Amino acid sequence: MCPILMGQGPDKIEKTTEKRITIDPITRLEGHGKIEIFLDDNGNVANAYWQVPELRGFEKFCIGRSVDEMNKLTSRLCGVCPGAHHICSTKALDAVFKVDPPETAKKLRELFYMAHYIHSHIAHFYALAAADFVMGPGAPKAERNILGVVGAVGLEIGGEVIKHRSYAQKIQEMLGGKATHPVCGIPGGFAKSINEDERAKIEAMAKSCVEFGKFTCKLFEDVVLKNKDYLAIITNPDIYYHETYYLGTVDKNDKINFYDGEQKMISPTGEEVARYKDRGTEYLKYIAEHTLPWSYEKFCYFKPVGWKGLVDGKDSGIYRATPQARLNVSKGFTTPLAQAEFDKYHGTFRDLGVKGPVHHTMSQHWARVIEMLYAAEKLLELSQDPEITGKHIRNPVGEPGEGVGIIEAPRGTLVHHYVSDKNGIVKDVNLVVGTTNNNAPMNLSVRKAATALIKNWMVSDGLLNAVEMAYRAYDPCNSCATHTLPGQMPIDAVVRRSDGSVYKTLSRSF
Repeated sequence: MCPILMGQGPDKIEKTTEKRITIDPITRLEGHGKIEIFLDDNGNVANAYWQVPELRGFEKFCIGRSVDEMNKLTSRLCGVCPGAHHICSTKALDAVFKVDPPETAKKLRELFYMAHYIHSHIAHFYALAAADFVMGPGAPKAERNILGVVGAVGLEIGGEVIKHRSYAQKIQEMLGGKATHPVCGIPGGFAKSINEDERAKIEAMAKSCVEFGKFTCKLFEDVVLKNKDYLAIITNPDIYYHETYYLGTVDKNDKINFYDGEQKMISPTGEEVARYKDRGTEYLKYIAEHTLPWSYEKFCYFKPVGWKGLVDGKDSGIYRATPQARLNVSKGFTTPLAQAEFDKYHGTFRDLGVKGPVHHTMSQHWARVIEMLYAAEKLLELSQDPEITGKHIRNPVGEPGEGVGIIEAPRGTLVHHYVSDKNGIVKDVNLVVGTTNNNAPMNLSVRKAATALIKNWMVSDGLLNAVEMAYRAYDPCNSCATHTLPGQMPIDAVVRRSDGSVYKTLSRSF
């Protein structure tokens, strides 16, 4: 096994006597969750679960509201993902009101959305994931965070991270009206145009973001790809590897498009098995959701294959919708720098013997930094578009009805599906978010990592963090994804004495 995962250095492996290991809370993600690991009589992993114990219920409490409020309500799902929900919801409202926005409005939406991508991918790579690579999985807990990363790489690099995430937030605020919960999208258009001064400011920040994207790709190459131990982690089929289906959005030339295009599904061997567009309900032919009694998060699967349980392979309908998935289903990017990185990504895995889709879970991080560079390039391209300062930014809407919007959120394919009555009142809502798409494969990844790393009762904090790395690669956002109430999820209320000892435990299952 790779020495980084053996807990050498500050990490200490010890023998446990417990047959149940709980990681609660899990760390460096958005939302709440825990991991339950069950050991057999030999001290090896019998099973492991990625469990989501929180319920948000947005699908239900949006019913009865005015449908034109939906892009403002759903942006409150999360403080990390508001831009994705706002834009997807706005596209769904276009469909609900049977209207196509003008070209300038589409470009303004995409301009805003590229800034959202930059801020989100910077946050995950540098603040949530980087500690595992810069500090190492076995580093002390107090060092496995953004402060530890800054201490290791230097204040100058840390300053650049903060500066460029700030640039992305400023652009979102300039275009969206708010940096966190935007209000710019309206059915059939965009709330406000931008003037030449605003355009020039965005262009200047975009140029800087491109340079930062190039720097981040180089940093990943130097810190991860040139480190044989880390490369062993990424490519080890016994720890972080699953053969699944993949879903992503592509344009007419099969190039990745975050804002608009067709949804494409491929098999574990790379064959195209489905292709569909948004606005209508065609996605329901291909995507279905399953519930299990121990999680508030639904489990998506490819409907033509069906739900076969938490297993991978071609005979299972489990798929992934992630940055890795987007690189698997596409022919790359429309911008030159990101395309060069795309070619390097696939070339590296081809040199390692990979012939079809890349199934290595940890490749998500590499795909994510490539996407950050693409978003910066696209941001610059749109900021220089002559139409971006146009004044025709809204078309008149029709009568309300049913509509679907689909985009690529940073965490995966995002669906907003609304049904409205003739008075514009919401009758039904379905939200299929990136993390829901990836709930099943995250469970697979956690279980496989735990099984590979925990042997003969031996466990350590570093090894448990290496198990957490399995879900962290997906950048999950549980706040966005918890919509189901399965009926058997227990609530435990623990009453403790002043010294911390347990006085009484009250349990209830709904």
